[in-house]
Order: sequence, then C-alpha cells, then structure tokens
Amino acid sequence: MSENTAAALPVVVIGAGPIGLAAAAHLVERGIEPLVLEAGPAAGSTVRDWSHVRLFSTWAEVVDPAAEKLLAPTGWVKPDGATYPTGADWAEHYLRPLADALGERVRCGARVTGVSRTGRDRVVDADRDQQPFTVHIEYADGAGDRLFARAVIDASGTWSTPSPLGGDGLQALGEKAAADKISYRVPNLKDPSVRARYAGRRTAVVGSGASAFTALAALAALAKEEPGTHSVWILRRGISGSTFGGGEADQLPARGALGLAAKAAVDDGLADAVTGFRTQAVETTEDGRLVLMGEDGRRLDPVDEVIGLTGFRPDLSFVDELRLALDERLQAPVDLAPLIDPNVHSCGTVYPHGAGELSHPETDVYLVGMKSYGRAPTFLAMTGYEQVRSIAAALAGDQEAAERVELTLPETGVCGGAGLFDEPDTAQAGHGGGCCAAPATLQIGAGAPAPSGGC
Repeated sequence: MSENTAAALPVVVIGAGPIGLAAAAHLVERGIEPLVLEAGPAAGSTVRDWSHVRLFSTWAEVVDPAAEKLLAPTGWVKPDGATYPTGADWAEHYLRPLADALGERVRCGARVTGVSRTGRDRVVDADRDQQPFTVHIEYADGAGDRLFARAVIDASGTWSTPSPLGGDGLQALGEKAAADKISYRVPNLKDPSVRARYAGRRTAVVGSGASAFTALAALAALAKEEPGTHSVWILRRGISGSTFGGGEADQLPARGALGLAAKAAVDDGLADAVTGFRTQAVETTEDGRLVLMGEDGRRLDPVDEVIGLTGFRPDLSFVDELRLALDERLQAPVDLAPLIDPNVHSCGTVYPHGAGELSHPETDVYLVGMKSYGRAPTFLAMTGYEQVRSIAAALAGDQEAAERVELTLPETGVCGGAGLFDEPDTAQAGHGGGCCAAPATLQIGAGAPAPSGGC
C-alpha cells in the first residue's frame, strides 16, 4: 500500500463514549476522517449503564470544546454549565447529539476483536511502520469484517472488566460460586427490584474510592427508610485523615461532598467499618448468606449481599498484537504512569498530558481516556479531552499544538499520601466512557447536588 493510500485511510477510534467522540470531533476539526467503532447499540452505551449516577463535575467541565463547535450548527443548546448531569443526562443531551452530528463516522454494534499491522504480527520488524493497521470487527448479528486504518485511538475504557474481591487481585475462593449475591456496580436503588435486593438486608461494601463512597451513602439513605438495612464497609487499609478525600477543600465541591457522605454513614451508625481486611475467600452458609474470610484469618459476620468496588482494569486482549509499552504496575503507558500513581496523585494533581506521554513503540497507536490510566483511579473527563486534542494535533503534523498544554485541573485538596485512593475504583464508560473515578454516585435525595461520582 502506497504512502498516499495509507494517508487516505481513516483513524479508527474504538469506543463511542465521551472521550472517543471527543477524539472524533478533534480529528474532524483537523481535517482527518475518523471512524468510531462502538460495541454497544448506541453511542454512550456504557454511560447509559450507569444512568442513575450523578457526576461530580458540572456540565461546563464535561463538554469537549471541539465537540461543542461541531454541535453548534445543529441547533444544539448547551445545558446550564453550573449544574451536574446524571449519566442519563450526559448520554441523552450530549453524547447522542454528538454522535448524530458525526453521522456515518460512528458505527454502533461493532465490537473490535483485534488490531494489528497489516501482514505483521508483533514479532515482525520488516517495514512495520509503513503498514496500515488492520482492525477486526464482530457485528451484533455475528458477522465479521476487517478494515484498515492509518492510526488507532483506543477509548474503550475499563467498564467491562471490574476487579475481583480478592486482596491479591485474583478472584477470592468461592467468589465465582457466590456470583448471584455479588455485584460489582453501584446499585440503582430507584429500581424497585434492586431496592428490594438491599432493603432490610446486611450488605458488605468492599473498596475505598468514590464508588464505595457512593454505595455507602445510598445504602445509608435506604437504611433511614427501610429498617434492618445496614452496611459493612470493608477497607484494605486503615482509616486516616485522607480516607474520605478532599472534603470541603475539594475544588470539585460535589466530589468532596461524596466522601463526607460516606463518613456520615459511619458516624451515624448506618455502616460499620472493617479496616486492614484483604479478602481471601467467600463462604456460602447453609442459609445462603455470605461470610468473607481475610488473609489474616478473620471471618466476618454473615451478610446477605456483597458489593465489590475494588476498581477496574483494562482489557488488552484485542490489542495484544501491537507493541505497547505499559507500566508493569498500572498497565498505563510507561511515560504516563509516574504522573498518575494513585499513591501520589489525585485527579487535580495529575499534570496535563498528551500525545508524547501516550505514545508507544508502535507508532500512531494511542490508549486514551480511562483506558490510558490502566488501574489508576484518578481520571477526569477534562484530562481525556486534553489527551485527544493533543493526539489529533500530532496526527495532523502540528507538533507545537500537540506539545502545548491547554488545561488546568481542579485540585482535590488532599494529595501526596497513600490512602487517598486505597483501591482503584474507576471505569471509563463507553465502548464506554466514564470519568474521574468510576461512575460513582447516586442522586440520594432532593435538593442540592447529591454526593456524586463520575467526575
């Protein structure tokens, strides 16, 4: 394939979530043709999975500038920038119109099953960089296809691969057998069937990030309405001054309120905290309840349900034939990993970054959005928008713009110490596309913005 022919190929973007669609908008602005492949039936499919969640960033912080320009001629009206959208709001009032504006550049029901260099597996060096990428797709009807691309931007997120309960990163013994009583998502207690699952019952919440805060706050609200409802909050570390995040010092007020709501659940006796507990096994009792057993030999009192919110991890299976340089701990690009180490950084202390930090030995391949963070939980949508702005500039040959920083992040008010995020609890919603720590909070009641998650 000639160089001119390869240059005429589209840039394939994997995932029609917030970051994937923003990538497409920036590419269009640069005169580069994108093709967005979304596994779900519609743009923002994963965001719709957590439609009940209210983000802790405002509308002003979750609309990408290039996307807004693309939407303007369509008559789209930007929501009030000071308000906090739910996942449903984000999907319906931003992602759906943005996908419509991109038109045939977005292809839904198209799951990417593999990416490689045409005619080259990961071992072969010869003329590697001169070959276009080949992208294998499986459609919703089971049919398969392949297409070619000049570059690949993977914005598929981590939502599909939640981490297990085991303190060693593996499934705890008995976890699979007890799967019908274990959830890895923040429950939507507005759904009558979900509410009935937890009302009047004893639930263990495992994890210590924004998602765990959200679940604790939601279950505490339920406990005030449904007698017998109680939570057991299981942390792998102890409780310190930074356990509940930035609180009133957080420059994202709703994010700070989320940690304070979790603290209130414990202070009010609606949740018991169990610290320093790393789950080794899950035992099912004769009456169908669950007993969690720790690596230190402790056995906790039986619970009716378990909500495991111990983080998410990237699915790298379909990019295995590409030469990626990933950090051995976080599974993030090696140049990015030191900047997002959750033992050191919060959302706002991560230095804005772009194409340079996201590059790999395989040229013109980028993992972006939550997937670029691997197992780190400190991602914000604004960070992802800056990533794809820089990458689009790099692909257009505008190196000055690619290297320029165009983002200032709000700080959490707490940073620099282990324990701010005990365990990664984030997800990208889209092939998915989420934002900052996972979709992480429910609207708990009427009135001012509830403790919220997302970003």
